[in-house]
Amino acid sequence: MSLVEPVTVVPRPVAQLETVIGADRQRRLADAARQFRHRLGDRTIWNVSSTAVGGGVAEMLQVILGYADDLQIASKWVVISGDAEFFVITKRLHNQIHGQPAGGHLTAGEAGHYARMLAANAVELLDHIRPGDLVLLHDPQTAGLTEYLAHAGALVAWRCHIGVDWENEYTRSAWDFLRPHLASARGFVFSRREYVPPWIPAGKVAIIPPSIDPFSPKNQFLAPETVRGILATIGVLDGGLPHEPGAFERRAGGIGMVTRPAEVTADGLPGPDDPVAVQVSRWDRLKDMAAVMDGFARYVAPASDGYLVLAGPAVAGVSDDPEGAAVFGDCLLRWRDLPARIRSRILLVTLPLDDPDENAAMVNALQRHASVITQKSLAEGFGLTVAEGMWKGRPVVGSAVGGIIDQIADGTGVLLPDPTDLAAFGTAVRSLLADQEAASRIGQAAKAHIARNYVGDVHLLRYERLLGSMISAG
Repeated sequence: MSLVEPVTVVPRPVAQLETVIGADRQRRLADAARQFRHRLGDRTIWNVSSTAVGGGVAEMLQVILGYADDLQIASKWVVISGDAEFFVITKRLHNQIHGQPAGGHLTAGEAGHYARMLAANAVELLDHIRPGDLVLLHDPQTAGLTEYLAHAGALVAWRCHIGVDWENEYTRSAWDFLRPHLASARGFVFSRREYVPPWIPAGKVAIIPPSIDPFSPKNQFLAPETVRGILATIGVLDGGLPHEPGAFERRAGGIGMVTRPAEVTADGLPGPDDPVAVQVSRWDRLKDMAAVMDGFARYVAPASDGYLVLAGPAVAGVSDDPEGAAVFGDCLLRWRDLPARIRSRILLVTLPLDDPDENAAMVNALQRHASVITQKSLAEGFGLTVAEGMWKGRPVVGSAVGGIIDQIADGTGVLLPDPTDLAAFGTAVRSLLADQEAASRIGQAAKAHIARNYVGDVHLLRYERLLGSMISAG
């Protein structure tokens, strides 16, 4: 059985971006791509990650590499494998980079297991990656590949999608663990400058925030009747099933249908016209889903007729996140302890991952139906679900942490200075649920802000500068 598996990427027509970014930005992108193809020559750009589905990294790679394919830039994406212990170790690193204790410092035995697992993956990768190829390794799961690939002549950059803008003993411990593995990296990519550890030379760092794809199943326009049909099909909207499943456009072209139900834990369902607050996240402790439920139960539900939907992926469907089932289980136990009249206004929803496009369309429908979108995270590498909600013209109440700070500009949403202040969270959500005019005004400003700053052409041009500098220095 192979440890390294290729990921199929569907080409995405760059030309359609012009409807969002305009002709001038479109021309700049085409000119830059033409010049970069000449510099790249016969090299290939490799992206290496630990999962092909679930979470923002996998979604981002599908988008950016789909555009790169259409621009005729030679790129490939592969996913490494690991056993359960490997992913427990890397999840602990993930949480420690966010400043969480995560079971304490990793032992020498755990460090050895991490290294052995990646050494095995490296052997297979080197059957394909050639000297001079460019390699982007994504997140802590892949850091240990750097030395092997660089020694074989590849030009390696490590892309870290996570971080915090402060440090404690746990962040230092995680970086101390990773630093030796990254000594041979030619470049480093972070979503925010505040996340860069002080030991990385400034000249090797590129700051590249992620972006959304406005035409993906998660972000494409859906008519209101389609939204209602999808939500009725997955089981989160009262009023009976639609006459036919909700339709959406697939990434590869053609029409898909939402036919699978979600797993819904609820004592009551909102009607089509009831106000709804929605948070869509992984079942991750740093997303603070249980506290979102607590804040809604204490400060919103008693004074509002709104509902809360907490939605995340099916807990068995995200291979690199062993924590998901435990977090969902904690939310379920807390939901059962709520008073019946409050519990009936809160839904816990796990969305099937059997068909990634169908899953994305479900998320799209949930966000488009929302009156308010929340992202009350304790920490975020970037939190692209915020930009996705803003793109749909919805006001977002988000924690002032990580990349959420960068996305929610003045007048485009609500930033919570203290993500643990449930009263402030509840007040913001309750106010927006009650004032539809203000919510609409904020939502439209939010959509315009995302179109200016977080669409694919900006993202691609930043990578072009990074990879071009690596080729020049190589």
